[in-house]
Amino acid sequence: MKIDARMSRRILMTFFGVTVCGASVSLFKMAAFGVDPFQTLMAGLDFVIPLSFGLLYVIVNALLLTFSLIFDRTRIGLGTFMNLFLCGYITQFCYGGLLAAFPSPSLPLRILFLVLGIVIMCFASAFYMTADLGVSTYDAVAIVMSGKWKMGKFKIVRICTDLVCVLLGTLIFLLGGGSWQTILASVGIGTIVTAFFMGPLIQFFNDTVAIPFLEKASGK
Repeated sequence: MKIDARMSRRILMTFFGVTVCGASVSLFKMAAFGVDPFQTLMAGLDFVIPLSFGLLYVIVNALLLTFSLIFDRTRIGLGTFMNLFLCGYITQFCYGGLLAAFPSPSLPLRILFLVLGIVIMCFASAFYMTADLGVSTYDAVAIVMSGKWKMGKFKIVRICTDLVCVLLGTLIFLLGGGSWQTILASVGIGTIVTAFFMGPLIQFFNDTVAIPFLEKASGK
């Protein structure tokens, strides 16, 4: 009974984490101070490819999933597929709603969106990661390169993959006709903050909220 209750709670945590993470990305987009590295790549692709963001997100993550299926399937789980099929569409839906409600947000409101986006993303990520039902297809790339291919420590490899995403997203955006002024909406202070400060905040929410929530299912 306890095992069933714990698994149910893990599934709930995974669903909550994925959906709320998707919503938090829309806050980053509204803030226009820069998004996380993977979303920078997605922003560049979204700028040049005439598909909805939700569908494009599924396609890109399906390609990354193929990479994981070939080289290491152990990190693939329910959370991986939730992320693949839900996150992009949730971001698209929430961003459309926010844009309709706040078509021209002021600077203070944009700052508020950025702060809320960071806190909410870290809070949701803590639940998603603590549930441990599969990583996102992008996370799996660095895990394979560091764990199976022994290319270096995970944090170093992850920094490298993040840099590649930022550079590719920027290059695609510029080659597609975007300007340096508008690219700051994808690469900016938000990108820097997520790269260097999300880890400690996620750990805080892990220790204070996500792990205690999961342990309640075991009667601890």
